[in-house]
Amino acid sequence: MTPPGWVPLLSIPLPGAFHSWLATLVAGLSHGAETTLIRPPLPPGVVPLPLMMVTIGGIFLGTLAISRFSLKIGVPAILGVLLFGLFINPSVTLFSHETILRLQVLSLSILLFNAGLETDIRSIRGFLEYGIILAVGGVIISSLILGLIVWFAASPDAGGIELGFGQIPIAVAMLIAACLGSTDAGATMNVLQLVERAIPRRLSALVQFESSVNDPTGILFLGLVIGLTTLQGVSSEHQVVVEQLQTFLQKIGSGLLIGVCVSYLGRFSLNRLVRDESQLLILGIAIGLISYGVAELMGGSGFISAYVAGLMLSNHSYSNESITPKALQQTLLPFNNMTEITVFLIFGLSVHPLELVPALPEGIVIAIAMMLLARPASVLLLQHFSPFSLRDSLLVSWCGLRGAVPLALSFEMVDAIPRVRGIDPATVPALVQNAGGIVFCVVVINLLVQGLTLPHVARWLRLSEEAAGDR
Repeated sequence: MTPPGWVPLLSIPLPGAFHSWLATLVAGLSHGAETTLIRPPLPPGVVPLPLMMVTIGGIFLGTLAISRFSLKIGVPAILGVLLFGLFINPSVTLFSHETILRLQVLSLSILLFNAGLETDIRSIRGFLEYGIILAVGGVIISSLILGLIVWFAASPDAGGIELGFGQIPIAVAMLIAACLGSTDAGATMNVLQLVERAIPRRLSALVQFESSVNDPTGILFLGLVIGLTTLQGVSSEHQVVVEQLQTFLQKIGSGLLIGVCVSYLGRFSLNRLVRDESQLLILGIAIGLISYGVAELMGGSGFISAYVAGLMLSNHSYSNESITPKALQQTLLPFNNMTEITVFLIFGLSVHPLELVPALPEGIVIAIAMMLLARPASVLLLQHFSPFSLRDSLLVSWCGLRGAVPLALSFEMVDAIPRVRGIDPATVPALVQNAGGIVFCVVVINLLVQGLTLPHVARWLRLSEEAAGDR
């Protein structure tokens, strides 16, 4: 028979340091009390379920407060959540890199599916070709420019500034740049909400379309760079280059085709299977995950597939006026917000603040170079293909926000650095730590600076007048 006063326990294996902290907290709360709050003493690895629920609930409540405060001062809410996770950083690693990557893939696949649902083909028809050129070409150009800057400015262990080519291995410099090559759909959409009345709808649609398409492009480009920099054997170099390019094109083509096919499954489900709006969340998650999973299993890009599935689904016709992609999009919005907040919180929790200190100077230099040189150059070099004015392109160049995707890619980068051809094994530990720290610092600085200044840039370019006429 269960003795009175006992609290249910949840048996979850935990790191020793985290368990010790919880046990100390509980012991402190119960010290001096006549009745023990939790009896008997906690066995190793067991945490009281109420305490765990209070801790998790308090953290999520804290993210809401931080988000509200961030928006008030004009900073993207996701940056506030990221720094909040960094601030409460525990003394132990709570999540493995693999777990964080899986959560990020889940979040991004649903986010891109929802971004496709939000995109009206009629709104992008006039710049579809340019949007694709900007998304793909922009990633490649900005990554190459930024890679040369890192190669010129970084010290041999990426822990400081040493000007002159040949300090840091060029392969590592290109890996760092490839992580930062793509803008982030979640971060961009988050910031566009702050300035939606200050820029024209058509321009906002371009920025959202580009950020959605170049997320998968950035992921594929990093895979290409990893394949080339970790190549073993000079005799097969040409063959590997060809194979990597073939894989790159195959992933894009297969992702497009599978996304279109899955959209018809979604259309059938909306017309035939869903009978109530309460079922839309299940359908949205199912189609988003299926589009990603099938494409990856077939050798395509799951992220491109998820976006295309949402894009095609939103432009079909439907028999029930209350069960439509628009309703599906509204239903997915809270789920997207929760997954995005969770992912950024976990990224903050996974990084130890002291490990960022050596990478901070170089992170500042690279962030400035990326915002003032690499990103604007990648946009302006493609201006010939643009149906937009130079003023519009200047704003697009300042909307190059980085977020969860570069942070997630940094995990793949640090795994690849020890396998880079010709690297000195003695420098590998420092390079791994500092390269990851550089990416984190660049993301934080980029979100802070461009998030705060984007409304002022839009006013300086006098885009608000055009936006008022557009509405």
